[in-house]
Amino acid sequence: MALSSLSPSPLPTHVATQYSTKLYLSHSTSFSFPAIQNPHHITTSTHNKKWRTNVSFFPAFFNKTKDATPIKQELLEAIVPLDRGADATSQDQQIIDQIARKLDGCNPTKEPLKSSLLNGKWELIYTTSKSILQIQRPKILRSRVNYQAVNVDTLRAQNMEGWPFFNQVTADLTPLNANKVAVKFDYFKIAGLIPIKAPGRARGELEITYLDEELRVSRGDLGNLFILKMVDPSYKVPT
Repeated sequence: MALSSLSPSPLPTHVATQYSTKLYLSHSTSFSFPAIQNPHHITTSTHNKKWRTNVSFFPAFFNKTKDATPIKQELLEAIVPLDRGADATSQDQQIIDQIARKLDGCNPTKEPLKSSLLNGKWELIYTTSKSILQIQRPKILRSRVNYQAVNVDTLRAQNMEGWPFFNQVTADLTPLNANKVAVKFDYFKIAGLIPIKAPGRARGELEITYLDEELRVSRGDLGNLFILKMVDPSYKVPT
C-alpha cells in the first residue's frame, strides 16, 4: 500500500528532522464481414461457411486479457537509474507516471484489499515523496532501503527504514472501498526500539492502482506515487 505521503511530526523538531519514516502503503476493436457481391447466387452452405470463417460470435475483445509483462519491464527499466526517485527530474517523473498509468490499465487484481497478494513485506523501489526519499539530507544520511509490510486480515501496516537509522512506524487501516484505505498511524519506533505515540493528525489515505504477486503501485492522498516489489510474502505486521 505505499501508504500516503503524510508528514506526522510527533517528536521535537530536532528529532523529527532526523526521523522521516512515512507509511506509503494508492484504454479499439474492428470487425470485418465477408464481402458478398451477389448473395442470391450463393448456396446456403457456402454462405454459412464464409460467415463462420470471418465472424466470431465471441469477438476477441471479450476474451482478451491485457498482458502487463512488457509494461512492467518498461517501468522497471525506467526506474533503475533513478535511485528510487531521488535522482528523478520532472521529466523522469512524468515518464514514470505515464508508464505506471498504462500498467494500472492492466491491473489483474480488481479488489486488492480483498486479495491475499497484498500480504507480506514490500520494498519501495520508486516514489515521488520527498520526505521518504529524504533528499534534503546528504546521501550518506539517507536510508538505504525502505520496506512496507501489510496484513489485510488484521488491517495493519508497518513501514521500516534500513541503515543508518532503522526507524519504523505502524498504522491501522480502514477500507474505504475495494481499492482505497484510510490510514491512521499509531506508533513510531526510533531505531526500531523506542516507541513514541503518533499524534491524532497523523493520518491519510492510499489507493492501490495495480497489484500482482510481485509488484504494487499505489497513489497517496497528497498525489505521490509509490512503486514496490514483493520481498517476503510470509511477513506479519506486529499487532
